[in-house]
Amino acid sequence: MRVGLFTDSYYPQISGVATSIQTLALELEKLGHEVFIFTTTDPRADVDHERNIIRLQSIPFVSLAERKIVLKGVFAAYLIAKDFDLDIIHTQTEFGMGILGKMVAAQLRIPVIHTLHTKYEDYVYYIAKGRLIRPSMVKYVIRNFLKGTEAIICPSEMVAETVDSYGITLPKRIIPTGIEIEVFKREDIKPEELIDLRKELGIKPDEIMLLSLSRIGAEKNIQSVVRALPEILTEFPVKLVIVGHGPYADTLKALVEELDLTEHVVFTGRVENEQTAYYYKAADFFISASTSETQGLTYLEAIASGTRVLAARNPYLSGLINDVEYGRLFEGDDDLAEVTKAAMRDLHPIDKFKFEKKLYEISAENFAKQVYLFYLDTIIEYNNLKSIEAERFPMKMEDTIRQMPLTVKRSIKREQIRAKYFARKASKLAKNLQSYVKIDKDKEQD
Repeated sequence: MRVGLFTDSYYPQISGVATSIQTLALELEKLGHEVFIFTTTDPRADVDHERNIIRLQSIPFVSLAERKIVLKGVFAAYLIAKDFDLDIIHTQTEFGMGILGKMVAAQLRIPVIHTLHTKYEDYVYYIAKGRLIRPSMVKYVIRNFLKGTEAIICPSEMVAETVDSYGITLPKRIIPTGIEIEVFKREDIKPEELIDLRKELGIKPDEIMLLSLSRIGAEKNIQSVVRALPEILTEFPVKLVIVGHGPYADTLKALVEELDLTEHVVFTGRVENEQTAYYYKAADFFISASTSETQGLTYLEAIASGTRVLAARNPYLSGLINDVEYGRLFEGDDDLAEVTKAAMRDLHPIDKFKFEKKLYEISAENFAKQVYLFYLDTIIEYNNLKSIEAERFPMKMEDTIRQMPLTVKRSIKREQIRAKYFARKASKLAKNLQSYVKIDKDKEQD
């Protein structure tokens, strides 16, 4: 199968969407399929060594720098996609490249499937501080974008419920994004390296390390974890390590100082992807109070690293963290501290058998196989509908003509008569030309 992935966000941008797309592309290729990624330009991209990645000139979209608007190359994208002879297009974002993917699919007469990664109600503030798009408008934007698509992938039950609340009736399938298990399992990382990292972070041997790893935005709700620290510290020696960067970092640092927690909170800034496994494995718990995640790859990465998760309950996490061996969920900010302390009281070595069982469930291999099966079902359904439409087309034309006003019918009749008249003239002219050609040939023979 030949698949075209259209996305505004891709490496070297660091985001859950970019990671999900790269994971899907690599795993589909392992299964023997060809994958072509149509995305935006990035000055940091190593274009000389990229394979099957088509970058179209673009600029950042308003306040969301990771989303871009394509400026040039729209027609080129169609020609390239046509040359690749794609079987299906899979759009990953709802802006420039997503819209372009739909346009290309319509021209090539192939199905287009979409993955809804983002819960935009939590991000509209970044677009003109919420004055341009309100949360209540999101469903209309998404509904309009999904017109012309054949199906939708929901990374979690929570996304599926959101899609239903928008009144979208497209065929959908819940397929959680998987991860490259070996990237985070990392049996090559030695215990001494983790001890050294904890020392660098200023964590004492008797302290419990809580890890927050994400973009630092208000919607990630790291502030609630910080506010819960004083209560947790009454019972356990804890250090919160916050990995990442973002627009809310300064506000969060100010909160830490206000609560007099500077000795118990460490800000590392951005950490390269290759190093995140060390932080996961060094931590005793991965913690997140975010309610904006449609899935959240960091939860999977933590589990693959062998680290338990503490997080705000949602339908997706209720299925993922379905045993205290994988972590615990709190209902909201009010019980965050108490649930965290309960997990610390029960801190014990990991049950490796249970974790191994969970690893295949969250693996990239399992993810790609499920997506491929959905591709197949969508292509079959699309081709069936196309053949039915082809058979019904003459009947539809008759119905349309019957419903036309009398003046329009007369106009069509006149055009038919004129067409026949010009056809007769063209036929007569062609016969005359044949005669002239014959005369010329006879002359040449003479």
